[in-house]
Amino acid sequence: MTKSELARAYLEKASKRRRVLEVLKEEQAWSDVVREAQELVELALKAMLREVGVDPPKWHDVGPILIEQAERFPDATRAQLSELARISHWLRKEREFSFYGDVDFIPTEQYSAQDADRAIVDATYVLEAAKRLIEDHA
Repeated sequence: MTKSELARAYLEKASKRRRVLEVLKEEQAWSDVVREAQELVELALKAMLREVGVDPPKWHDVGPILIEQAERFPDATRAQLSELARISHWLRKEREFSFYGDVDFIPTEQYSAQDADRAIVDATYVLEAAKRLIEDHA
């Protein structure tokens, strides 16, 4: 398996999660939208890193790695890296709370339709950036 094949596999997994976000939104499962959006973003960003020859780390927020490896990306993608890193950081911060909550944080009560919409918009932005990079790199 090549780096590009693995990047495409990650991108396929991320794309499937994008469709799941709509189902979760229809169910008004706001916290689940946020959690799945985080997984989508993580997969898409790791696909981008693999595509440019970087073996991504095993942690969830790879935004700082994108910035560190900026010279590996084409100019169009490089211009988006700060925004991609911001999205990765935000959703990584929400990862555990949106799934597990805490004794004073019930995820099904704390997240709103606005949170879900923001997660969907951000995840879609990341997914589209990853698709462009990988398709243009082919």
